[in-house]
Amino acid sequence: MAKNLVIVESPAKAKTINKFLGKNFQVESCYGHIKDLPKKKLGIDIENEFKPTYQIIPGKRKTVKKLRDLSKTMEQVYLATDLDREGEAIAWHLSQELEHTKGGRIVFNQITKEAVQNAIKSPSDINVNKVDAQQGRRALDRLVGYKLSPLLWEKVKRGLSAGRVQSVAVRLICEREKEIEKFVLKEYWTILAKFSSPGRKVILEAKLSKVEDKAIKILNEKEARELAERIEKERYRVTEVKKEKKERSPYAPFITSTLQQTASYLLKFSTSQTMKIAQNLYEGQDVGKEGRIGLITYMRTDSVRVAKEAQLEARNYLRKELGEEFIPIKIPFYKNKKSSQDAHEAIRPTSIFRTPDKMKKYLPSRHLKLYELIWRRFLASQMKKAILSTVTVNIKGEKYLFQAEGKKIEFPGFISIYKERGGKEKILPPIKEGEVLKLKELVSEQRFTQPPSHYTEASLIKALEEKGIGRPSTYVPTIVTIKTRGYVRWQKGKLIPTLLAKVVNDLLVDNFSNILDTRFTARMEEDLDAVEEGKRKWIIIIGDFYHQFDKDLDIAKEKMKNVKKEGLQINSTKCEQCGKKMVLKFGRYGAFLACCDYPECKNTRDISNKTGVRCPTPDCKGEIVERTSKKGAIFYGCSKFPQCKFISQQPPVKEICPHCQNPFLFRDKDGFKCPRCGEKIKGYRIEELKLEKIPYKIIKKIDADRVAE
Repeated sequence: MAKNLVIVESPAKAKTINKFLGKNFQVESCYGHIKDLPKKKLGIDIENEFKPTYQIIPGKRKTVKKLRDLSKTMEQVYLATDLDREGEAIAWHLSQELEHTKGGRIVFNQITKEAVQNAIKSPSDINVNKVDAQQGRRALDRLVGYKLSPLLWEKVKRGLSAGRVQSVAVRLICEREKEIEKFVLKEYWTILAKFSSPGRKVILEAKLSKVEDKAIKILNEKEARELAERIEKERYRVTEVKKEKKERSPYAPFITSTLQQTASYLLKFSTSQTMKIAQNLYEGQDVGKEGRIGLITYMRTDSVRVAKEAQLEARNYLRKELGEEFIPIKIPFYKNKKSSQDAHEAIRPTSIFRTPDKMKKYLPSRHLKLYELIWRRFLASQMKKAILSTVTVNIKGEKYLFQAEGKKIEFPGFISIYKERGGKEKILPPIKEGEVLKLKELVSEQRFTQPPSHYTEASLIKALEEKGIGRPSTYVPTIVTIKTRGYVRWQKGKLIPTLLAKVVNDLLVDNFSNILDTRFTARMEEDLDAVEEGKRKWIIIIGDFYHQFDKDLDIAKEKMKNVKKEGLQINSTKCEQCGKKMVLKFGRYGAFLACCDYPECKNTRDISNKTGVRCPTPDCKGEIVERTSKKGAIFYGCSKFPQCKFISQQPPVKEICPHCQNPFLFRDKDGFKCPRCGEKIKGYRIEELKLEKIPYKIIKKIDADRVAE
């Protein structure tokens, strides 16, 4: 019978660790947190130094009883929950509920035999400072959520939520939307020239850079054409060939946020998907003769620090597989951001010798892709810099300067393992200063200034991280919350704020400027970090915060606009029954219009994002409207649903099909598609559809027999 009990959070982690410890150990899972603040009460005693009241989570009572009974029969009980604040808090709560915890707290950054056995040999006490930091965050979030949310129920609609981090995230999304709405599209043109060298078939492409030594700005097609006419009249020669060598440093190994961002961009994974797969890789996978083992280090981290033994192992691998020339003389060092806690290592493979090729037959496709990304990023971070040679060629006429730029990889360094964006070579043909060139062709292209991009999950996390808001463990829950609360819609990977989000955000910014201020939120994160370091007391931090928050709350109860009662005046729509104005309100099923004279007049009207396009279903008199799925994704359906079940993932466009004269089209990947005849329409100009910023090209051929002197 086992003499020692080891408790972890998840069954997968328990299964992996169990094989490392032998028959004298029994490994059990507590399935995450066992205690929390009560669901239906504040659970924070404001008058008694904000003392929290914890209770066993209802669904965990059987688990706690099982672990308590087991602990009575064991000589040693080891608490092996995760090594972040949440893991420390779980260990602390377990220590309160078990019969005894003689044995102590053990932590490991990777789930390998050596790491687990070493941890068992050197247990420690529970880190009280870490627990206090977690308590401070939990109390802070509970106070904000439980005090603000009921206010929103009263003033807007029931079921809304507000939070210290989630409300700031929504504010960022709403402010980006305002920037996009205010953006004024401006047209501009570029001119590209193609030159040849007399006697050779070499073609050199160069962009117009300056006119009479001034930066060029072409505003419309007329200017582009007139300029092209003048350009072709001049003679051109190479005035300068500038060559430089540049070094490109490898990226640091992944931290939580950079892994989420890169997996989103390269693998098209959602942030929650990335973290779920990373958790699987950390907790253990079956890999043939090795059995079950953790493949990566702990995945919730904001530190780029790497263990010395891992760096030495990477150098041994490089020496064996790529050669000494790829190994830097000094072991690379990466500097953490100011906001980093540096509690544990960067995300890396537990052994660099477990290559993606070796893991291919053991891992599901998505797991392999993420593992390979982590593996390559870490190995590249331990390699030499890449050396690039760049060439800039200046081609000048009397008034016009064209520039061509080339790039060649002289030594690939880390790029041989981890290819980056924009890493392709562009080799220019051999060219010499003073060489006379012939102008063969001009291409003038219409372009448009671009508005700021909507946030994606990854870019929102990047913004939160840069502003010091939230920590690795909070990014994904924050995004999940704002989606499920109806504050954002998910459209082709972009986070679009709903009307509800805009209204709530404006109310909170007007009445709780501190909580919605990014700098204030970042300072609170720094204060919690100071608690973990033992430099501050969480009770004092909460007290300082609550003193002002309570005042703001009292004022808001009196002064905050009551949208639920009064509604919002958004247009001049009149009530069909009494002629008074209709106002916008929010109900259980979303936004709707109601008469401002309620309750005397109880007229209401549904509000949909109408497209102005009739439903293509035969004999249906409905209109296509924009809808949102339960998961926040946008799609288009018939207003007569459920009688008509027409849906489309693409938005309709009020433009006539040139093939069958159908009065509308649907957007397609590279143009538009007609729902009636099925024909695809490509290459529409912006002037015709006024929707897509599709470049319109002018190509002007130059007389091939004219040779510049």
